[in-house]
Amino acid sequence: RHHFIPGGKSWRKIDVDDLPKVPETAFVNDIKADLFDTDTVYITLDNHKFGDFKPYVLKSTNRGKSWKSIAGNLPDTHLVWRIVQDHVDNNLMFVGTEFGLFFTTNGGKKWVELNGGIPTISFRDLAIQRRENDLVGASFGRGFYVLDDYSALRNLSEKALEQDTILFPVRKAWWYIERGKLGLRDKGSQGASLYAAPNPEFGATFTYYLKDELKTQKALRQEKEKALKKDEKSIPFPGWTALEAEELEQESAIWFTVKDTNGNVVRRLPGTAKKGVQRVTWDLRWPAHDAVNAKQSSWLGEPRGMMVAPGTYSVSMSKEVNGVITNLPGEQTFEVAPLRQGGALKGATPQEVAAFWQELGEVQRVMSAVNQALKDAIKQLDHLETAMDRTKQAPGSLDSDFAKLRDSLNTLDSQLNGNK
Repeated sequence: RHHFIPGGKSWRKIDVDDLPKVPETAFVNDIKADLFDTDTVYITLDNHKFGDFKPYVLKSTNRGKSWKSIAGNLPDTHLVWRIVQDHVDNNLMFVGTEFGLFFTTNGGKKWVELNGGIPTISFRDLAIQRRENDLVGASFGRGFYVLDDYSALRNLSEKALEQDTILFPVRKAWWYIERGKLGLRDKGSQGASLYAAPNPEFGATFTYYLKDELKTQKALRQEKEKALKKDEKSIPFPGWTALEAEELEQESAIWFTVKDTNGNVVRRLPGTAKKGVQRVTWDLRWPAHDAVNAKQSSWLGEPRGMMVAPGTYSVSMSKEVNGVITNLPGEQTFEVAPLRQGGALKGATPQEVAAFWQELGEVQRVMSAVNQALKDAIKQLDHLETAMDRTKQAPGSLDSDFAKLRDSLNTLDSQLNGNK
């Protein structure tokens, strides 16, 4: 390979076999200049044509005069195709290998594999979308994959991960009305003839870390019993009282509380209580306004509340263990911003629109509650009719009262819901 001097006026040749522990038959897959230091450069090399799939990743801090390996703990068979560096944290880097994606937060001393649903496949190219902090990986035969907003990985160290919990900063959430899906499904009515890939989750995404899973007493007991079984020791019976307490114990949970600038609670959201880095997304809506027992048709999905107004919001995290809520540190503030500023015609502000939606939501709440009460009352007519069949009284006043009640409820139903 050749290393260039800035400006391209002169060049210096560097033979591959002069690089430390690199075979002379290897060729260069990638070369990247450091984004922060003009003297630093990175290269990845490839020797797979000779049956050698080792990861050759090298770094020079003196414009190629000397090199050192930063392959660290990358697996021996993970030939490296591409390397990219974060534009904010100089120690955060990503590599695409023959079998997946890896990242390092310490400049290559230790690499961690990115899972999150990507297949075991060769990633031949990587790119970073700087505005959104997204990592895009192009695989060899399985399409493109996007890691949305990897900024939580910045300045992340093993010392930081010793904390019980971390709530990472939240990026700006774009406020707009989603366009309906064609045919109400991802692929719509066109089937496979229409290409469609899933969009990022709409709203504000909260990224958090749990050092340990929040486990119930039953899970903790079973862990101890597994250890005893592995050591071929006897497993004691915990007793009926303990087993009953386990059965009645409330499931552990993580909760997120969203508030506005005045400290008013806007929404509470459940999160996953498993260990590691997790995510949950708020859809920028208030809780559903419908009455709790009101059910919608399955094709309409679950009831949803109205959208909030653009502005500044905060999110905090808490945990619930056996019914006891404990607030966790690390509250974050974030912006909900309009995607577009106005339209062709001047109209109401987003804040005025959101306020109207709230009024409309209150009307819907009352209407759904009235409809649900009416529906339940009409269902009770069947039970009343059965009760009359079992009465010892002769037909007469009860039947007359039942007919009046039925007519009254049917009249209300027609007034509220129209003539059937």
